Amino acid sequence: MQYAFSDYQRSAGAIRAKIGDFQPQVAMILGSGLGYLGDLVENAVVVPYGEIPNFRVSTAPGHKGQLVFGTLEGRNVAVMQGRMHHYEGYSYEEVSYAVRVLRLLGCTTLIVTNAAGCINRDWKAGDLMLISDQMKFFMESPLRGENIPEFGVRFPDSSHLYTPALRDMARQTAAELGIGLREGVYMYFPGPQYETPAEIRAARVLGADAAGMSTAPEVITAGHCGMQVLGFTLLSNMAAGILDQPLSEQEVLDAAEAARDKFSRLVLACLKKID
Repeated sequence: MQYAFSDYQRSAGAIRAKIGDFQPQVAMILGSGLGYLGDLVENAVVVPYGEIPNFRVSTAPGHKGQLVFGTLEGRNVAVMQGRMHHYEGYSYEEVSYAVRVLRLLGCTTLIVTNAAGCINRDWKAGDLMLISDQMKFFMESPLRGENIPEFGVRFPDSSHLYTPALRDMARQTAAELGIGLREGVYMYFPGPQYETPAEIRAARVLGADAAGMSTAPEVITAGHCGMQVLGFTLLSNMAAGILDQPLSEQEVLDAAEAARDKFSRLVLACLKKID
């Protein structure tokens, strides 16, 4: 199905009934094993996805499936503790549905996080990567279908989906904190199977540094509706074929827990600097 503007308004209205006059400025989508930042929100109002019209439920491990509204580092935030994925059986429009609803609620900036496989052989598992750009080939767009002009134009530019000024700020912030921060290109794969070694070799030739199963649809949608975007990847494991070992969900969650301190400090320090 294709959603109409009225569907997004209905969802936003249902949330507004729970949060009152509170207006979030920054939306945050927290990926596998990284949802703990939502637990730090002050004066929190929690809204489960299942209570919001047209929202889908997160089924992936490590995803709570709820929105948390409140303040974090002095900013009014809307934190998605868990996201929807195409591999769960959802369309790309469903996967990115929440972004448009949060835009209607007042969010002008989106911070996205994910855990992904490291393609770059010069880096290592456990590193943090600032996303400079993304690839999403061969699969339909979340903007497919009739355009909704209330959100954006029919053919949006994608030259700077990840806002250059926010990337500059993130680099500076990481340096101030003494946190190593890689910067590279995130390549989207639909999953749920992990990529094959051949696919990873092809991705490396194309210029990708990390491979994951999320983020790209939401960022396309955010760009369409004029939001600024800042993206971080936890390189949770070396991608398929680099090491002679199988990949697993537990490896991703363990890596997220191990990187908890530096990831939290970096994201929170960046959030504090967002106007």
